[in-house]
Amino acid sequence: MALFGKLFEKKYCSVCGTELGVFGKTKLADGLLCKECAGKLSPYFTGARQATVDQIKEQLAYREQNKQAVAAFAPTRTLGNDTKVYIDEDDCKVVVTRASNWRSVNPDVFNYDQITGCNYDVDESRDEVTYKDKEGNTKSYNPPRYEYEYDFYITIFINHPYVSKIRFKLNQNTIERKGSVEYMSAENLAKEICDALTQVRQGVRDAKAPKTAMQCPHCMATTVPDENGCCEYCGGALI
Repeated sequence: MALFGKLFEKKYCSVCGTELGVFGKTKLADGLLCKECAGKLSPYFTGARQATVDQIKEQLAYREQNKQAVAAFAPTRTLGNDTKVYIDEDDCKVVVTRASNWRSVNPDVFNYDQITGCNYDVDESRDEVTYKDKEGNTKSYNPPRYEYEYDFYITIFINHPYVSKIRFKLNQNTIERKGSVEYMSAENLAKEICDALTQVRQGVRDAKAPKTAMQCPHCMATTVPDENGCCEYCGGALI
């Protein structure tokens, strides 16, 4: 009877206190999470079952703060098809989301220096083409014939408290022939996204790199170029 009673004991969300039903809840390391609270977490967060209640509360607080970053985000460049990479080149921010009305879903806003890498890969699958003989038996061609399908995937690596990487399919429709216009178009777009995010990362590294002292050709002083590449003494252009 005790086991039966425990089975039907009421359970509540450890974050908001909502009574939980039989379905639609997530088990945490030390509690339970309702569907509504789980829906507020980052869509790229995969560690809920290992997270504690306190860690989930911290992430929900971050997600509330993220709404301000979304409101201020103004993309100057957009790359992708179904899932898109939005880049705010003026404020050095990046957003990756599939939502068309992306502001309404509170997508994570990443700083340039949180993007640690980006690559793409091509998933190839094949099915053998067969035929029926006079008796209706399935037969293989000699040599065997195959139909191929190709899908491009982008993986973005991120240094973030709740997101370590984002992986998404680039092409909307499966590509049937290697080297086709569709294949080349997807490959070019994949390279463009990877190049853009690699340049974003490199720009951060260059900005953080220590500047070397040099002699100003105008006033002959030994100086370190300022943020505009000018002499700190006379203001003359150095680079």
